Amino acid sequence: MSQPQDLRVTVAGLLDDLRFRDACAQRDMGRLFKMLNHRGHSTRQLAAAVHITQGRLYEYMNGRSRVEKLAIFEQIADALHVPGHLLGLARRPWEPSAVESRQAAEPPSGGDLEVMGAFRSADRQTGGGRLYAAVVNHLRERVSRRLLDARVDLSVFAAAAAMTEMAGWMAHDSGWDVLAERHFAKAMLLSQASGDVLLVANIAASNSHLALQAGHPDTAAHWARSGFEHLERCPRVPSLVARLHTMSARALAATGQRQPAMRALGMAQDSLQAAADDSHHWISPFDMAALTSESALAFAGLSLHNEALGYAEEAVRLRGEGRTRSKALSRITLVDLHARRADLDAVVHCGYELLATSPTLGSVRFVNQLAELRDVLAAHREYPPVRTFLNRFDEAARTRRLLLADIISPHRGGLAHEADT
Repeated sequence: MSQPQDLRVTVAGLLDDLRFRDACAQRDMGRLFKMLNHRGHSTRQLAAAVHITQGRLYEYMNGRSRVEKLAIFEQIADALHVPGHLLGLARRPWEPSAVESRQAAEPPSGGDLEVMGAFRSADRQTGGGRLYAAVVNHLRERVSRRLLDARVDLSVFAAAAAMTEMAGWMAHDSGWDVLAERHFAKAMLLSQASGDVLLVANIAASNSHLALQAGHPDTAAHWARSGFEHLERCPRVPSLVARLHTMSARALAATGQRQPAMRALGMAQDSLQAAADDSHHWISPFDMAALTSESALAFAGLSLHNEALGYAEEAVRLRGEGRTRSKALSRITLVDLHARRADLDAVVHCGYELLATSPTLGSVRFVNQLAELRDVLAAHREYPPVRTFLNRFDEAARTRRLLLADIISPHRGGLAHEADT
C-alpha cells in the first residue's frame, strides 16, 4: 500500500502543475483525486490516506458529490501536504511559519555544505556516473535519518533537498531521466518543508532545465514561470533570476519565438550583471559561462547558427579546466555548429580538441552526445580530413566505452546539454 509519504512526494511534484492548481482553486477534490489515481495511487490507498470511505471517494471522483465541509478540506490538505493557501485555508500546522522560513535560509551548521561542495566539485570533473551511488548512500545514511529526529532543524530539510536535487542531476548525467524526475519531485517536497523559498524556486529551475533536455519546451516554460512566482515571495538572487530567464529563453527558442527568446536572454544577462548580494548556500551555481553556453543552444534552436557560434566559442573560452564535463559539452556544441555551417576545416580543428577530453569522464550524457555528433559528421565523410578525423573519433569512442563499460548502457538517443549541479 502506498504510504502517506509516497502520496506527499507525488503531490509535491504536482504543486506547480496548472491543472492541479486549478483543481485546488476550484476546490474540486474529485479532480484532484483523479490526478493522484492516474499517477498510480489506488482508490483504496487514497481513501485510507485522507480518512474517508471508498464509496465517498468514488462519489467525489465521479462528480456525484463535492467536498463542502471545511473540516474535510483541512483533512485532505494535512494528509497530502497540500499548502493551505491553494485550498483557501489558513496556513497548516506543518507549513513553516515566516520565522521558520527565515531560519531555513540561514547558513547550515556542520559538514553538510562541505560534503555538498566536495560532491559538486568532483561531479564537474569526473561526471555523475561514478558519483551517483555515493550521493544516494550519503543521503540515506547521513541525512535522511536526521529528518526523523523530532527536534530536527529546518536546515536539515534544506540540505536534504539540495543533495536530492544533486542526485537528480547525477541520474540525468547517467542517462536515467525518469529517475532524475523522481529525485526532483522529492527535492521539491523537502525544499517546501524547509521553508526556503529560494531553494524551491531553484528546484523549479532544475525541473525546467530537465524538461528542455527531454524536448518538452511547454513544460519547461511552465516550470520557469513557477520559479518566478516563488521569487515574488522573497528577495531575489541575481544568478537564480538569470537562470530562470535563460530557461524561458530556451523554451521560447524551441518553439520558434525569436524576439521573446532574445529579450529573455537579455534579461538574463542584465540579472547576472546586477550589483546585488548573490549568495545562497544551496542554490545551483549559474555564471556567465553557463549563460553563454545556454545562449548558444538557444540561438541554435532558432537556426541562427552564426550567432550561436560566437556564444559557443565564448563558452569554451570561459570554462575553467576544473569544469571538465561542461567544457567538453561546450566543445560538442561548437563542433556541431561548425558542421551545420559546413565549415569542415573548423570541424576537424575543434574536433581534435574535443577528442582530448579525458576518456575516463564518467558522463553517459557526454558519451551519448558524442554518438549523435558522429551521426552529424558522417554526412561530410567524403571530405578527406573529416574521414581521417572520423577514424580517430571511432578509435577514441571504442576506448571510452571500454573504460566506462560499467556505467554506460546502450545509446538511447535524445540530445542532452549543459546542466551542471
